[in-house]
Amino acid sequence: MDPFDEVPLRELVPAVIGVLVRRGAGFAAAEDAVQEALVEALRTWPADPPRDPKGWLVTVAWRRFLDGVRSESARERREVAVEVEPAAGPARDADDTLEVFFLCAHPALTPASAVALTLRAVAGLTTRQVAEAYLVPEATMGQRISRAKRTVADASFDRPGDPATVRRVLYLVFNEGYSGDVDLAAEAIRLARQLAALVDDPENDGLLALMLLHHARRPARIRADGSLVPLAEQDRSLWDSALIEEGVTVLQSALAQERRGELQLQAAIAALHADAATAAETDWVQVVQWYDELLALTGSPVVRLNRAVAVGEADGPRAGLAALAGVDPALPRHRAVAAYLHEKDGALAEAARLYAEAAALATNVAEKTHLTKQAARLRHSSVVE
Repeated sequence: MDPFDEVPLRELVPAVIGVLVRRGAGFAAAEDAVQEALVEALRTWPADPPRDPKGWLVTVAWRRFLDGVRSESARERREVAVEVEPAAGPARDADDTLEVFFLCAHPALTPASAVALTLRAVAGLTTRQVAEAYLVPEATMGQRISRAKRTVADASFDRPGDPATVRRVLYLVFNEGYSGDVDLAAEAIRLARQLAALVDDPENDGLLALMLLHHARRPARIRADGSLVPLAEQDRSLWDSALIEEGVTVLQSALAQERRGELQLQAAIAALHADAATAAETDWVQVVQWYDELLALTGSPVVRLNRAVAVGEADGPRAGLAALAGVDPALPRHRAVAAYLHEKDGALAEAARLYAEAAALATNVAEKTHLTKQAARLRHSSVVE
């Protein structure tokens, strides 16, 4: 192991938590003990890496757990229910990584709490790192994680979890982390790889493919000033071809199983965008076909909205506006899509008005700035004309 690389160390965290839980520790106490061991490892391993990293973590975390129990036992006059400490050496306990995934995505948790707990107990991040990633004080994030651990305190490792819930949590991690010293998109991809390896489900591969294909476009998505670059305007030479190739390969393997799900279909659409050398060469007819299948599967209003854009590209803006007519106008991005289609149809004043309304409703600063600029551009064009 590279002693200066945190990732291999953090990859061990869920399995080590599982070992402690199997030995009798409660989940919350096990997670706290492993975090303490992790901090100690980060302090000592660069200079003196162990021969058996997992065994080292298990031994140190278990001792931290016993210290805590004995301290409480001294106050309450009782002894820990484990008589002999395990000796240092290879950790041969069963790998409960998947159970930790499931526990951190417990349905009783709010999405925000599930994300925070997943980043601590599965990704192995410290509370400080999680707090920095989500731009909240460390104390606030610590309280959120503590509440989450209390919520799942009585959950059992013996109950089957829900991979779909885990996938939703990982996709939240992928989409919602923007700052701090840890790249949360990369963390989500790492965890998605683990999940795909642990559970043979084509939707897990679909999630991984979708993340890889979106992440490949990341270098071209934001300008130097922080503003958004629409897909059609992105410099495709900046896209990561290796990630695209991997994403397409993973997707093809998933689709070959003939058990299509929502994430596989979303990834198929992303793959068509990635396959086009220019925006003009996008196979919009096939994109619409994938959206049709996705809509039939999910009935999602968001899918219906995105399908309207694809129809507008494949069959013209009037067809796109007709498709948009069946979408709830209260849906986020509805006005932005309407503005785009009206602009393509030559109705610049209406498009400018809709862009301005969309900007007023936007909650993301980069999106608000982009939409405001679009409105100003079209107003300027109308004045010039």
